[in-house]
Amino acid sequence: MKRVAIITSSDAGYRGEREDLSGPAIKEIVEKAGYEVVSMDILPDERAMLSRRMAEIADENLAELILTTGGTGFSPRDVMPEATEDVMERKVPGIPEAIRAYSMTITKRAMLSRATAGIRKKTLIINLPGSPKAVRESLEYIIEALDHGIEIMTGETGNCAR
Repeated sequence: MKRVAIITSSDAGYRGEREDLSGPAIKEIVEKAGYEVVSMDILPDERAMLSRRMAEIADENLAELILTTGGTGFSPRDVMPEATEDVMERKVPGIPEAIRAYSMTITKRAMLSRATAGIRKKTLIINLPGSPKAVRESLEYIIEALDHGIEIMTGETGNCAR
């Protein structure tokens, strides 16, 4: 069973002023897809803190997948892409490109997403949107393809041919 860590980036959520609905939406989708959720964190929009947590999960081999939600927009406090880029060793541009392309069929505002994705050691990190609706749409669109990528990354399989 593949393991996933979920990180929500939200100042208000971290302070307990807003209920996190996106993290639980991620949890529901990944569990239905057969993943084990090993951690769920709500952290403030602090680049160093977000980077530290992602690095810890990857470096300690706690999960093969980190899914983040929030912090990918234009607000000065939205730093999740930068925090992710601080820790990634290899970029995976196709995932956020696919999410944006699909999301553009739903709303033109999808073009405003700054989300990124990358690999650190044997952990894939993907930034998802902040709203529960957009999280569901995005994650349900990509979840099936992730298994194969994770298997290649971790060495479970070495063949991309179907």
